[in-house]
Amino acid sequence: MTGITSADVARESGVSRTTVSYVLTGRNGVSISEETRRRVRETAARLGYAPSAAARALRTGHSDLVLCILPDRPVGPVIETLLDELADGLSGRGLSVLVHHRRATRPLADLWRAVTPRAVIGFAPFADEDLLAMRRAGIQVLGTLGEECEPDLDLPAESQLAIGALQVRHLAARGHRRIGYAWPTDLRLGVFARDRLLGVRRTCADLDLPEPVVLPVGLDVLEAAKAVRDWREQDVTGLAAYNDDVALAVLAGVRAERLSCPDDCAVVGVDDVPVARLASPPLTTVSQSIGVQARYLAALVLADLDGVAKPSHPGHGLHLVERESA
Repeated sequence: MTGITSADVARESGVSRTTVSYVLTGRNGVSISEETRRRVRETAARLGYAPSAAARALRTGHSDLVLCILPDRPVGPVIETLLDELADGLSGRGLSVLVHHRRATRPLADLWRAVTPRAVIGFAPFADEDLLAMRRAGIQVLGTLGEECEPDLDLPAESQLAIGALQVRHLAARGHRRIGYAWPTDLRLGVFARDRLLGVRRTCADLDLPEPVVLPVGLDVLEAAKAVRDWREQDVTGLAAYNDDVALAVLAGVRAERLSCPDDCAVVGVDDVPVARLASPPLTTVSQSIGVQARYLAALVLADLDGVAKPSHPGHGLHLVERESA
């Protein structure tokens, strides 16, 4: 059957179209019995009714989309997991996640005006004019930590500083006095790498350790092996890597130099990607508890949708996962 409308569902259910709308959009704060809600949902399913996204957008001023703006940089398992968890958390309320990799060639305004999202989550700060325009349009705008205002790129992110601190404190607790930092060669990762390295440097200073030896490490065995040789010449025995990908490259460089990890060189990564536990040796790493963050973002969107108080931030959830590499 085609062309089924909310009026058809209302007639078959014996209720008003307003009641149908409230039930199928998950509207809270409306006195509708569970029996009526069940009858409306079953009737809609039997008739094959699907609410019109276009009509809903015209009526409410926005669609049922949550737009996630990703910066122009590599997207690894951590971001993929966050997006999956976020989509799961919003799907129960009829919201869908739309992911956009931002490119400089297309103005952001062209996108959000075309899809009229319910909310926009930025994985990097927005330009002031974009932020103001979206909020004037009634769109909920969030950063990945749920902040109302986007962070200043000139200020270090506390969560990223904490990552570097966890790496150094773990290595220092195991007797490593000379720390190296494996910097990513992808220039697009510079902001995160800068803050994590700052956390490493500050913690080395706090623990009266020498300044860390920073070397770039690409995802190439020969480059990684050369970096390992250079670190060894400077008596580095513990390495903090930008992330697990870089750490895995370092492990490959250690093996290429016929050294042993962790005896000759201990390594700590970041992200706890699935392959980390399968590395040789299994990789010690910092987990960012992405599932907790995704559920918090979903709760923020739904709180705004329902007009209720926003949940408190659950904390960064960082913790070190100790394995054989350190």
